[in-house]
Amino acid sequence: MTTALVVVDVQNDFCEGGSLAVQGGARVASAISTLIRGSDYDVVVATRDHHIDPGDHFSETPDYVDSWPRHCVSGTPGCEFHPDLDTTAFAAVFSKGEYDAAYSGFEGVDDAGTPLADWLRARNVDAIHVVGLTTDFCVRATALDGLRNGFDVTVLVDYTAAVTPENVPGMLAAITEAGGRTTR
Repeated sequence: MTTALVVVDVQNDFCEGGSLAVQGGARVASAISTLIRGSDYDVVVATRDHHIDPGDHFSETPDYVDSWPRHCVSGTPGCEFHPDLDTTAFAAVFSKGEYDAAYSGFEGVDDAGTPLADWLRARNVDAIHVVGLTTDFCVRATALDGLRNGFDVTVLVDYTAAVTPENVPGMLAAITEAGGRTTR
């Protein structure tokens, strides 16, 4: 099996001090760097929110389900990867959400415009391990889309952090019910 590590949205705005910070974001950035250095993944890729004008995704009065405060705006420091995240192993970065919400990394494209699923298939990847931010939104969406795209999917829970931690068990159950795996 050819396995890719998919690092989801470990960006400044989702870490402590960012406009849409989750508790533990910086810890996740550092932990993922340690994981990458000690791993033998066939390939490592990253996704990132890269908003230009995502419409109703941004709101002055967000509901924190479908609408959110401004975050990860293209060209701002909040859009950049967290400094504790070692990006040197990234074979490609997939940007998503320029003009829509785009929770799943599979909605992203690399600099050449290649979608994540196509890029992975071109490298004979058949399994993905998903880590990053946030467990209950973009990690969950990426894992479920990975399954829909025919990949063997495992979410490495200790390398994620959630917007709403109490919702994580239900989100992980949805992934396993869809055929994926979760592990600490």
